[in-house]
Amino acid sequence: MCALTAAARGRQVLLLDHANKAGKKILMSGGGRCNFTNMYCEPSNFLSENPHFCKSALARYTQWDFIGLVAKHGVPYHEKKLGQLFCDNKASDILGLLLSECDEAGVELRLDTSVSEISKQDNGYQLQTSAGAVRCESLVIATGGLSIPTLGATGFGYQVAKQFGHQLLPTRAGLVPFTITDPQLKELCNELSGTSVEDCVVSCNGQSF
Repeated sequence: MCALTAAARGRQVLLLDHANKAGKKILMSGGGRCNFTNMYCEPSNFLSENPHFCKSALARYTQWDFIGLVAKHGVPYHEKKLGQLFCDNKASDILGLLLSECDEAGVELRLDTSVSEISKQDNGYQLQTSAGAVRCESLVIATGGLSIPTLGATGFGYQVAKQFGHQLLPTRAGLVPFTITDPQLKELCNELSGTSVEDCVVSCNGQSF
């Protein structure tokens, strides 16, 4: 998204990806159907030390802007509960439109290209990559997260942040599974198998959700 936007503004853009395929995380999102936005996306839905950042970011590019892009490419979609929008077919439809927009804007994409070193130069940055040295005026790092290493997620973004003197907060898992032992399963859950409830509260050790 960043690459196509920069290229559309007349910048010469090189997009490097260490993976062998673009957008792996997109392809597995939403159970393979990509929950690409939410109709009721508002600043109040986000937690941030600077709440005004969400306001300005969402004002500059709204969910309706992306829905318009989806419509431009004729991607069929449907709404699930609470305004969640999913592709009718496959997540590859969203990846396809993003790659198409990049191609149309003139983005050069290089897969299987890892970055081993970044150094600051007087007029930009120099990168040492598996395909040789690259120089650029501006550098954007889309770090992703550490959640799914099998998709190529690494701590590279944290390493670069430390290199350039940024303070890092301790990382922690954002999504974790429930672990239930067999005795608990038999005692608590067997009678509830197949039961769905709309409104419930789960509490443990003073925390509720």
